Amino acid sequence: MVVGCHGKTVNAIAIAFILCIKKRLLFFFSLDSIFHCHYPQDLSLVRLDDASSISCVLLLVPLMFFSSSWALPLCSDSRAPSEVNSTLSFCPYKGKTCCNTMEDSNLMKQFQAMNISDKGCSSVVKSILCAKCDPFSSDLFRDNSDQQSVPILCNSTSSANSTKDFCSETWETCQNVSISGSLFAASLQGRAGAPANNNASKLADLWQSKTDFCSAFGGASSNETVCFSGEPVALNDKDTTPDKAPSGLCLEKIGNGSYLNMVPHPDGSNRAFFSTQPGVVFLAGIPDQDSGGVLDVDPSSPFVDLTDEIHFDTEFGMMGMAFHPKFAQNGRFFASFNCDKSKWPGCTGRCSCNSDVNCDPSKLTPDSGSQPCQFQTVIAEYTANGTSSDPSKAKNAKPTEVRRIFTMGLPFTSHHAGQILFGPDGYLYFMMGDGGGGADPYNFSQNKKSLLGKIMRLISPKWVYGGNYSIPKDNPFREDKELEPEIWAVGLRNPWRCSFDSSRPSYFMCADVGQDTYEEVDLITKGGNYGWRVYEGPDLFHPDSSPGGNTSVKSLNPIFPVMGYNHSEVDSSGKSASITGGYFYRSETDPCIAGMYVYADLYGNGVWAGIETPANSGNFVTNRTTFSCAGDSPMKCSDSPGTSGLSLGYVFSFGEDNNKDIYLLTSNGVYRVVRPSRCNLTCSKENSTAARRKPSPSSSPSSSSSCYKHINGFHGSLVVLFVSLSLILLDEEALLGFLSGKIILGANLSKHLIDIFVAESKLEGIDISENATVSASIISCYNTQACSVLRVYPISISSVLATGNELCNSSQHNQIGRISDCVCNPLGLLCFLKCSPTFPH
Repeated sequence: MVVGCHGKTVNAIAIAFILCIKKRLLFFFSLDSIFHCHYPQDLSLVRLDDASSISCVLLLVPLMFFSSSWALPLCSDSRAPSEVNSTLSFCPYKGKTCCNTMEDSNLMKQFQAMNISDKGCSSVVKSILCAKCDPFSSDLFRDNSDQQSVPILCNSTSSANSTKDFCSETWETCQNVSISGSLFAASLQGRAGAPANNNASKLADLWQSKTDFCSAFGGASSNETVCFSGEPVALNDKDTTPDKAPSGLCLEKIGNGSYLNMVPHPDGSNRAFFSTQPGVVFLAGIPDQDSGGVLDVDPSSPFVDLTDEIHFDTEFGMMGMAFHPKFAQNGRFFASFNCDKSKWPGCTGRCSCNSDVNCDPSKLTPDSGSQPCQFQTVIAEYTANGTSSDPSKAKNAKPTEVRRIFTMGLPFTSHHAGQILFGPDGYLYFMMGDGGGGADPYNFSQNKKSLLGKIMRLISPKWVYGGNYSIPKDNPFREDKELEPEIWAVGLRNPWRCSFDSSRPSYFMCADVGQDTYEEVDLITKGGNYGWRVYEGPDLFHPDSSPGGNTSVKSLNPIFPVMGYNHSEVDSSGKSASITGGYFYRSETDPCIAGMYVYADLYGNGVWAGIETPANSGNFVTNRTTFSCAGDSPMKCSDSPGTSGLSLGYVFSFGEDNNKDIYLLTSNGVYRVVRPSRCNLTCSKENSTAARRKPSPSSSPSSSSSCYKHINGFHGSLVVLFVSLSLILLDEEALLGFLSGKIILGANLSKHLIDIFVAESKLEGIDISENATVSASIISCYNTQACSVLRVYPISISSVLATGNELCNSSQHNQIGRISDCVCNPLGLLCFLKCSPTFPH
């Protein structure tokens, strides 16, 4: 079989195959056919030998097995490694590890039950078994399926950076050794394409050759991912010298408005939503870099005005907004705001000071003249449907709630954060402060039954549910029964602006406002405890009063800040300091801050750039950097009183557009980071990137017919040709339908499989109904969890990998869509296109 575009034969990187049962032949689809086909229907079947007599099983084989870890120290359950006082008794790990003593003991029992007689094989298997304890186990086990018990083994045929071919060593050492309850057989159970004899005890009984074995278990190490070489993972930290600090940030002013939130339009265009604290949302066109343009926004025509519901005051208002990843199709968006129950009957949440958390609201002292829980925090859903037949083209929305997602009464009048955002996993994250009152007197942040001082992770309501929200099944309450199900992380004081790194989605950064001395940036992980109010930043905190009790220092395993600053750095009195979190800089506009985390102080007293050193370690060196206004700024910048310098006023928030350019939302207007040379700043890298800087996306909604929808930054996504729960037999008609870009459910599949597929698709946010025609050649899933229905069989093919590297080094590399963000590594071209609006990024 040959797949081509308009009759052309294509050979390139394979991402899927069809295993034909009767003849056991492998046929490959080509990424090249996707790159050069402008429409799904352009995929055509040129030849299928003996198709009428062959039933085929459609299997999914992603070429790369990335999860969302990207070599950050992270356990396979998405938690941060914890510190152990001494080396584990069985596994050779000390310091930070992903196993406690009980888990270490269980691994030893599992190993002893394998009854391996050969010493060499015994040593190899022990090291593989103990990889679960490695601080990088999330990356080592990046397939992330429930069945995976073997890490990605370093394989020299697929990894130019691997120093050891441990996959070949494993095969050669253990191929003829009996292993009871073999790890390798367990990793294949329930997998599509697993060898039939998966109960065998020898590798040679499971696999015909080393090539087959390493195709299944081998993998690469690169700058972004790691593989297992038989020893604990060690980063290349020989050069611990951090990148050079930037000479400064060059800014241009493109808007006069004062906004609290900015969200890029989900359709990928150069438009963004801006919201004010009182509750007015505007849809604005963003000018191209170097165009001399300003924000295209009409103050008299907002996208939506929610001020009737919102209570606005110094620390109250519309605190966050988030647009559903499928907004361009379903028109759904969400707002987080505060309300006053004395003025609005819809403000009816349960008080966060309640019996569950040992708090009596009648004993709370009124704060600023208000009663306890008079003010509440709300998440509500709205829709742009009905204002336009195509939500991506909607210029306004109805200010009427579609449904209330969340309401909770606030004990005091400060520290309620309120940001919401959709993570790369498709779930809704909600940042909540400790409720105020001065030093969290009721210790809400450490109380596992309180939602104050937490980061929550929710499943936004789906049309099929009808409820407010549901809980992701892998939230940490599954392991910690004391936690409320909504909680993702604890021990925050007032998280003010969080973001996921668009290139490495496991880097979830949150700035947390300090009390008396320290402002911090935390790297948020599942179940992490960030210390407040036992700690303020890296130091112990001693509260003046504790009517709600204290938490013992010994009971905590806190995760300390990765960046931050002392109040004295920005104000000699040590009082006026409050952090505003930002983003990892992923634009090409200023290459001298590429990959750095940029954040600021609310009072405009400083901007910092955090540099990870060594790379992928989770350790950062910070540099306070200057900022100045471009001489050719399209709008006049505000001067600092008494000086000729730039005054930002209050830095309320940061924003990021679809080109990954960064914005500062300040009380003096909207500023954008621009080329350093526009401020006469020195950046030796600027000239090398200027020529290949990609153009801004169109200001109009992207056409649904275009196949060149590029998934920026990868986000741990898989791009696949079909989603299946198990082995689905397709006859010739169904196969031809698939290749032409249309899959008709119901015609050729059993009713049972259809029901499962439809139900699971809805649960994962893919709106597919029985007997529906899915106009899609490609469906993209947010990450391996969202693709848990796949049962993917891991495989890598050295000849295909070589082809991928050739493509990376060829002139075609710069001709495929917006290719400048694609990454080449030993596995091939990390470039993913999405041709269907069915499940957009």
